[in-house]
Amino acid sequence: MRKRKPRQASAVSVRPLELAPARVAGRRRPYAIVDIGSNSVRLVVYDQLGRAPFPRFNEKSLCRLGDGLAETGALAADGFRRTVEATRRFRAIAEVMGVVRIDALATEATRRASNGARLVAVIAKEAGLKVRILSGREEAYYAALGVISGFYRPRGLVGDFGGGSLEIAEARDDRVGERSVSMPIGSLPVEAMMERSARSARAEIDAMLAARLPSSLAHPVFYAVGGGWRALAHIHMAKVGAPVTVVHGYAVEADELRAFAKRLWHRPAAKLAATAGVPLRRLPTLPAAALVMDRVLKRLGPERVVFSALGVREGWLYSQLPEAERYLDPLLEGAQAFGLPQARVPEFAPALVRWTDGLLPRESPAERRLRLAICALSDIGWRDHRDVQAFECFDRLLEFPFIGVEHTERVFIATAIHARYGGDLDDRRLSPAIERLSAAARRRAQVLGRALLLGYRLSGSVPEILDNARLRIGKDRVRVEVGRKARVPDSEVVADRLNLLAAALGLRRTEVVEVN
Repeated sequence: MRKRKPRQASAVSVRPLELAPARVAGRRRPYAIVDIGSNSVRLVVYDQLGRAPFPRFNEKSLCRLGDGLAETGALAADGFRRTVEATRRFRAIAEVMGVVRIDALATEATRRASNGARLVAVIAKEAGLKVRILSGREEAYYAALGVISGFYRPRGLVGDFGGGSLEIAEARDDRVGERSVSMPIGSLPVEAMMERSARSARAEIDAMLAARLPSSLAHPVFYAVGGGWRALAHIHMAKVGAPVTVVHGYAVEADELRAFAKRLWHRPAAKLAATAGVPLRRLPTLPAAALVMDRVLKRLGPERVVFSALGVREGWLYSQLPEAERYLDPLLEGAQAFGLPQARVPEFAPALVRWTDGLLPRESPAERRLRLAICALSDIGWRDHRDVQAFECFDRLLEFPFIGVEHTERVFIATAIHARYGGDLDDRRLSPAIERLSAAARRRAQVLGRALLLGYRLSGSVPEILDNARLRIGKDRVRVEVGRKARVPDSEVVADRLNLLAAALGLRRTEVVEVN
């Protein structure tokens, strides 16, 4: 287990929770990463080098570069050739897409192989890419940094299961912990072990984990990174009928997941192929992914496993950002990037934040960030017909590739926007997703959505008008105080929206008064 000197907190480590429409208004310049792994080579083109980048293009080629590496110590000719061809194609695609910067990273197979340096030289000559070979320590570091970039203040162990190796590191809120380990038990070497004997493969893995992974490193939360482990998440979601099918933020009790993984790696190949949710391209390496997950969970004994779609690539991207930008909230940045360009008046979202300040009592910072994200997303459905607005927005937000959220938070956001468009909690289409929220959380989402609905109708999406009005929630009534600039509305529609908010709060009386 390697130790690293922890990075000290800086003066900018305070996380701003605010909406800033001007920050997302500029033209985005695409950024790309070519990831040369032991099993696959992948190109991801992001819409920007920023805090919440959205993948515009994502393609991989299963080159199996690490095939036979353990036996020969070298990259096989077929994998070598296919990798060079893939990088040439990816470079051409990136250039046509107008990418302003391409970074290329290589991991376990390239760093271990006797001809890894030659591969790097050939790629430089034929594809024009300068490849950086990450050490095992760096791979663990960037995988953990990817998790840090993709969740709200994560604390736990990060395991990145790749084609050639398994890296373990610590995520400590805004930094990577001082201990990390890299072990050559990725999908390809473990697949080879299992072809000889699954029982002996299990014993080899257990011995390596016991020697390299101290049990003192255990933490209640284990973040699972890597395509093989994401495949496990997809299969588990299919098995349990998960209402949200986004892998990122999918959480499972560790004991349940370990039992599930154990059943998978014991399952005959034909039966495994017929299992719901199994991605056929992952079929050859799926038993290896399940076996390593089983043994790692046994060794570390966490309480919960959270799957991450972000890993080394996103950790590398995150490390390229200025320090102040790294401390921006990923959910808020993503919600603004998606929601504000679609809004009729992007500058209205901060006014909605001020309008709803104090609406939800004892609001924590984690809850505040959800409210701000909801304000940023509150006008995404204005072009839709009013009969479909509420559920269309709910369904879209439930599966949208936001980062910085787990599944329950996704449901909360989607439910609040559903209420903003007049949707009711008794809409049967909200099940089974809505069942992830407690009764109190459902009520909070409904109250927030109704307050937004009222704010839009009261002000006509004009920030200056809404800033001249205040919501007051009393013990027996909802009161709207309107300044002289706004004038007291006499619209029946405004009264209806106010009554909807009062009903969500469990109150019967409402009033609108003009104040100086």
